[in-house]
Amino acid sequence: MNRLQGKVAVITGASSGFGRATAKLFAKEGAKVVCSDIRPDMDPDNFDEDKVPTHEAIIRDGGEAVFIPCDIAEQDQVKNLFEKAVEAFGHIDILFANAGIFRAGVVTHRQPIEWLDDIYRINIRGTYMCCQEAIKQFLKQKTKASIVITCSTSNLNPYPIQAPYSMSKAAEAMLVRTLAIEYGRMGITTNGICPASSKTALLINNFKDDTIRERVNCRIPVGRWGEASDAANAALFLAEPASDFINGALLPVDGGDTNTVGIFPEYPME
Repeated sequence: MNRLQGKVAVITGASSGFGRATAKLFAKEGAKVVCSDIRPDMDPDNFDEDKVPTHEAIIRDGGEAVFIPCDIAEQDQVKNLFEKAVEAFGHIDILFANAGIFRAGVVTHRQPIEWLDDIYRINIRGTYMCCQEAIKQFLKQKTKASIVITCSTSNLNPYPIQAPYSMSKAAEAMLVRTLAIEYGRMGITTNGICPASSKTALLINNFKDDTIRERVNCRIPVGRWGEASDAANAALFLAEPASDFINGALLPVDGGDTNTVGIFPEYPME
């Protein structure tokens, strides 16, 4: 229960899904958690029955946490997030760069260009700026630190009907590998988790068709969609000090999904 004792973690996208599950797990393992998102309350369709805002749930359960609002696409808000995090807890040891958006459902030539613009703004530009600000603080501290980025299995294999999202996750994967090379010698490790289709509002709400949901379920060898806790456990493994020799890794959290990526339902072209 003390794998992150004394550590301070900044988690983006902490109000729901992977971010919420990871924030609560990190707190249970002894970390002080900076929960960040556009708003503290969860998406009403979130799969966590406990509807208390993440930071309040952590405090209720005996942990330490604060909420700092941030739209990661806005540079001034990102800078403020890390300044306020240091003000709250004195230092930062972990960044879980998890915030992102998902757009999917039709083949590429039918997708509005706004999908690409929005995904670039959040998933690529926003993640990049969060890593920049975290690294600046890590270097000031001159202590060991870790970055974990939610990259998705979409960076490992191509998936139909979600080209902009997959492109963004491939970019994040390359960011993982680049930061690992640049800052590993400074004691800063960077790794990515690559979850498959999981029960979070971000994904489920984009795949409302029961047939598509069932076919995705059948494609995963363990026979189920992922849970938010699966991603949280992987993030914990990569963030804890015992994993400080793992650097630049992209860890599939997918029930074997990347081995069966060719099995897809047919999608209408018009």
